[in-house]
Amino acid sequence: MPDTCIALAPMEGLADVDLRAVLAGMGGFDWAVSPFVRVTNSLLPERAFFRVCPELRHGSRTPDGTPVRVQLLGSDPECLADNADRLVALSPLGVDLNFGCPAPTVNRHRGGAVLLAEPELLHRIASAVRPKIPHNIPFTAKMRLGVEDVHLAVECALALQAGGVDALIVHGRTRADGYRPPARWEEIARVREALVIPVMANGEVWNVADYAAIRAATGCDAIMLGRGAVADPFLARRIRDLRDSRGLPNQGWRELFPALQTYWSAVCRRVAPRHAPGRLKQWLALLNRAYPEAALLSQQLRALTRVAEVDALLAAQRF
Repeated sequence: MPDTCIALAPMEGLADVDLRAVLAGMGGFDWAVSPFVRVTNSLLPERAFFRVCPELRHGSRTPDGTPVRVQLLGSDPECLADNADRLVALSPLGVDLNFGCPAPTVNRHRGGAVLLAEPELLHRIASAVRPKIPHNIPFTAKMRLGVEDVHLAVECALALQAGGVDALIVHGRTRADGYRPPARWEEIARVREALVIPVMANGEVWNVADYAAIRAATGCDAIMLGRGAVADPFLARRIRDLRDSRGLPNQGWRELFPALQTYWSAVCRRVAPRHAPGRLKQWLALLNRAYPEAALLSQQLRALTRVAEVDALLAAQRF
């Protein structure tokens, strides 16, 4: 099976800068995308971009060197263009437009996936932003298949292509689908067949078998991993090695645990103590899917609310 491009999804509310650093550091990713910078009706200060993507202060790369693209979300073409111009001055290693967020709060304010009902607006946005992005900086967009159904998916994709994006990432669900399985991979294939720019497939890739299936179903040479990479941080490496999700030896959790400790230390430095344990519990809830050891640790952590208690539990782990 030929090599592929693998990107790490933004995952608003889940993959903060600390988890993004850990996941990228596990290896296998070509690039990552930050959560969205929300653009409404004003020119944002530089600190707004740094807050969402701290990697901009370090060459737009994670600590291991993985390039990070910055995602913009909004519905005003001119305002998005102005903010893209300001962002470019901060030297991002890519700019992405968000037409995939299904969150009701975001959609009520005309952002994210709700705009997929208006292909002409998608074209106006991409066309306005395109001149602000130098051609040496990748300019992409991420979309779902539609709002309530998929009948405008190809039209939306063609509108973004005509607007000048270099590549398109397609999450194989509508806004109404939320994150419920299955992802509609066959609809991603329909989009890919209609476009001449590269299309990256996203949705429901939890293991190497899913990776092989999504490539076969969509014909896409590139994939974006989201929650699957959070559940198994070795997934991108497993795909690179073309191994089954059980392919790594029993040392998988032993190798992962130091990364868990690294994440916890980073969270404790950046997050208020009362919120820190919740961040670790959130990650463990997905790790449960791939690692029985994570389920046990998650159970032990459930009642803990203080940083010192979590420190002591992690220090007591034995393999």
